[in-house]
Amino acid sequence: MGSFSIGHWLVILAVVVLLFGAKKIPELAKGVGQGIKDFKKAIKEDKENEAAAAASVDKVEAKQENVVTPTTTTSTTPPVDEKKAV
Repeated sequence: MGSFSIGHWLVILAVVVLLFGAKKIPELAKGVGQGIKDFKKAIKEDKENEAAAAASVDKVEAKQENVVTPTTTTSTTPPVDEKKAV
């Protein structure tokens, strides 16, 4: 009872042909194939875009490391006492 025999598969195939017609089955198969093809293409494009984005982030970080930042200088003026006598 766990698996289908060849006779079972033939009955299922006959029911599918009767329900959809002989002309619709190739169209359905073509649609499924096109959907899988488009899905694989989208996955590939996402990976390429992700790799390109990672490369651009690396370039920005490298540019930021090369930028010379000015050093801070200390002021020579004495600090002002904020508390004043009233």
